[in-house]
Amino acid sequence: MTTPGTISTDPPDIRLLLHALADGELDAATALALERQMASDPALAAEHARIVALKTAFQALPPQQPSPQLLARIEELHHAGTPLAAPARRSDQSFDWRALAASILVTAFLASSATYWATQGPALQGFASEIAGSHRRSLLAASAVDVASSDRHTVKPWLDARIGVSPPAVDLSAVGYALVGGRVEVIDGKPVPALVYQLRKHLITLIAIPQDQPAPQAGAPDLSAGGFPIVRWSDGTFSYWAVSDIGRDELQQFADRFRAAATSAAPPK
Repeated sequence: MTTPGTISTDPPDIRLLLHALADGELDAATALALERQMASDPALAAEHARIVALKTAFQALPPQQPSPQLLARIEELHHAGTPLAAPARRSDQSFDWRALAASILVTAFLASSATYWATQGPALQGFASEIAGSHRRSLLAASAVDVASSDRHTVKPWLDARIGVSPPAVDLSAVGYALVGGRVEVIDGKPVPALVYQLRKHLITLIAIPQDQPAPQAGAPDLSAGGFPIVRWSDGTFSYWAVSDIGRDELQQFADRFRAAATSAAPPK
């Protein structure tokens, strides 16, 4: 058992704390301590993202309608009335084998559907959860950036020197988005560049995944994770993921401004 604000080093305790964090069951001090530990431990952050993704996937399971073939099979069993096996003892009430057969088929159908959505659906949402987690940790950290500068000629070379790749750090101050700086993030176990902009008192994290690194692209265009809206797009070189606590419409406006400025600044091919 740990006191508020402390983190156990015992692996089973750590797993329990990660689940409790995903369920919102930790006190503020312990949650903050765990968030800080995840910020310095990519494996721990990835495990938390996996837990959140699985939780989100099950919560977001869409209602499944049985196929016509399944309904026809249930109807066939209903009319046939053939028992699957004799009951061990008879009771005062007759046993409804048709209901049992239908229940077995429906259960199998729902189980297979849940398995599909639980295994195929979390890819995109899990990635989004990692993006949201990185933004949340930056808000809790002493500084949201590793290099603090409003000069794009400082931020981009710094990222290039650290991880060998960086997106265009375009100047959007004229339209209300001040460049705060940049940082190196770890997403899906790989270091990637992140730019940080500020709109009024709100920070916007823009993570750029190089297109040679796997990042899910399919799925609904409107993403959210951890209470943050996420807007994503690609320019053929990077897959961009913008996340903030501003409204989705404002975040989309930022994305549109960034895309337009980056396109204008790109050298002709």
